Amino acid sequence: HLTLLSGISAHEPSELVVTVRAGTPIDVLEAALAAEGQHLAFEPPRLQTPGARGRGTVGGMVASGLSGPARMAAGSVRDHVLGVTMLDGRGELLSFGGQVMKNVAGYDVARMVTGSLGILGVICEVSLKVMPVPSYTSTLRFDCSEGEALDLMQRWAGQPLPVNATAWWQGALVVRLAGATAAVASANQKMGGEPIDNALAQRFWLG
Repeated sequence: HLTLLSGISAHEPSELVVTVRAGTPIDVLEAALAAEGQHLAFEPPRLQTPGARGRGTVGGMVASGLSGPARMAAGSVRDHVLGVTMLDGRGELLSFGGQVMKNVAGYDVARMVTGSLGILGVICEVSLKVMPVPSYTSTLRFDCSEGEALDLMQRWAGQPLPVNATAWWQGALVVRLAGATAAVASANQKMGGEPIDNALAQRFWLG
C-alpha cells in the first residue's frame, strides 16, 4: 500500500530541490515547501475523490502528469521531475535521473514515467524542482466574448507582462499575474479589468 511509503526524504531549499516518497499527500509536501517560501510551480490539481479525502499523492501526481493553470508560464509536471525511483514488473528497484537539472545520459526515463499512469512501473520516490513563491499575485476579470478574450491574450503574449495563468469562465476571461510587486502593479494598471479579491481568487485557481 503506497500510502505507507510517505515522507520527505530530502529538501534543499537553497538548491530548489525536494525528494519525496510517492505515497506522500500533496498537501503535506506543499505545506513543507510553503514553510520555506517555495511551491510546486506547475500547480497540481486538487482532485476531490469520494473516499480519498481529497488528498492526492505525489506518486499519483507524477503518474497522471496533470498540471494546473500555471502550466502556460511554469511548464508541466514533466518539466519539474529530476529523478524517479521505481519498482518494475520483475520486482527490481530502479533509479533514473538525480537531483540536478543536467544529469541525463541516454533516455530520460524519469520524464517518460511522468504521465505513464504506472504502465512502466510503480513510482516509489521522486525528486522535483521547486520554485520560490512569487512575491506578489493579482487576479483580474474581463467581461468579454470568447473571441475578444483570444484577441486580448494574443495581444498580451507579445508584451513583457507577468501573466501566470488564464481561464475562460462563465462568459469572462480571468487572468492571474505573478512576479515582482512593481511589475504586477504596473501590469494591473496597463491591462485594466476588474480586480478580484485575493482570497476568492485563490479558491478559484485551486478549485
